[in-house]
Amino acid sequence: MNQPLIVTASQKAGPRLTLALGAAVTLVLLALPLLSMLPEGHALQVSAYTLTLVGKVLCYAIVALALDLVWGYAGLLSLGHGLFFALGGYAMGMYLMRQAAGDGLPAFMTFLSWNELPWYWAGTQHFAWALCLVVLAPGLLALVFGWFAFRSRIKGVYFSIMTQALTFAAMLLFFRNETGFGGNNGFTSFRTILGHDVAAPGTRAVLFLLTVLLLLGSLYLCWRLTRSKVGRLLTAVRDAENRLMFCGYDPRGFKLLVWVLSAVLCGLAGALYVPQVGIINPGEMSPTNSIEAAVWVALGGRGTLLGPLLGAGLVNGMKSWFTVAFPEYWLFFLGALFIIVTLYLPKGVVGLVKKRSQP
Repeated sequence: MNQPLIVTASQKAGPRLTLALGAAVTLVLLALPLLSMLPEGHALQVSAYTLTLVGKVLCYAIVALALDLVWGYAGLLSLGHGLFFALGGYAMGMYLMRQAAGDGLPAFMTFLSWNELPWYWAGTQHFAWALCLVVLAPGLLALVFGWFAFRSRIKGVYFSIMTQALTFAAMLLFFRNETGFGGNNGFTSFRTILGHDVAAPGTRAVLFLLTVLLLLGSLYLCWRLTRSKVGRLLTAVRDAENRLMFCGYDPRGFKLLVWVLSAVLCGLAGALYVPQVGIINPGEMSPTNSIEAAVWVALGGRGTLLGPLLGAGLVNGMKSWFTVAFPEYWLFFLGALFIIVTLYLPKGVVGLVKKRSQP
């Protein structure tokens, strides 16, 4: 007699509990930059290192959310999202390098005896144009690549291999000094952004708040998209693309839309990552980074939106500890984690929690 009432109560409490936990986490994140501005030695003072670390993890969480949009809902496993993230970071880094150089050339160009800026650096001293590049660079690349890939009906493991090859080729290109992106060292030694000291506590707090707002906005956008008609069509593309085509739909447009949107979100995350961390180099394009992003999504639970955020937080939290305590074993642990998730947690942590909560 009481079983149906218990089941109904648990089903109603689930969304409420999720919203309550989400609101609590959001309040804590919004309070962190305020706590970072407390006087040194205060019991509640948050260090600049902690604020930077959490801000970096939040940027990674946006990347995980963007990857989940194409993998969890459209069934497109990308192993090249690190490229879009790095392109957004480089676009913002160009602006920051121009600010640090003043009227002269960036330091690495002076070291290489360059006499003038390359043509693609034109206008990068303007913040508005830098923001345009943050969106256009990953967005246009994703548009061109996706148009050819989806037009040729490339999917599955072949699509994953092509995305990994694309990011690896870009990494090799950016490593070269003559490309004009700092070569192996990339961009660093940033000073100001919009006239404010990048290292100042107030600037760090504002950048952190912008990261939180971008994460919340991205989450809301993805939530609305996945629950719309387009979202249902995306899941149909993932589960039965041939049947969808038989019903008269062309899946290429839907896949291209979500692919470009995912790339733009990664670019925005990269743009906020660079001024907080203080460096961007070709290492961010490493295929290993893109594979790590796939592990975040798989561990949290793909196709759930909240799962990738949880996975990004868990994996990067473990990475921060491992790289200090046992740096040489981190990649072995990451590989073992991926195997365990694949074998025993196919639906991730969120899927496990849902299974445990079912009567």
